[in-house]
Amino acid sequence: MTDDPFARLEAVIASRRAADPGSSYVASLTAKGRAKMAQKLGEEGVETVIAALSGDKAETVKEAADLIFHLCVLLADMDLSLADVGAELDRREGVSGLAEKAARSTD
Repeated sequence: MTDDPFARLEAVIASRRAADPGSSYVASLTAKGRAKMAQKLGEEGVETVIAALSGDKAETVKEAADLIFHLCVLLADMDLSLADVGAELDRREGVSGLAEKAARSTD
């Protein structure tokens, strides 16, 4: 098994997507569809923001973990991975954030 917690998370999600929805949270989200996955991701994003604004570091870390978990579930449903996200970050490296944002608005 890898030392990379993100790779382990993605492997667990992949292995549980087709499991019994009654015994696996990942399988239950998968069975409910992408809209439910996106809803849960949004909820976790809001909870992360609330924790951060409260200044509670421990709670922010917990909520950020939930956020990343739900992001990985959604990405898996779309046959994407954190490596795909990493490739996009690599593509953006060295580009000003303002310039990158401006380029997106012209698409």
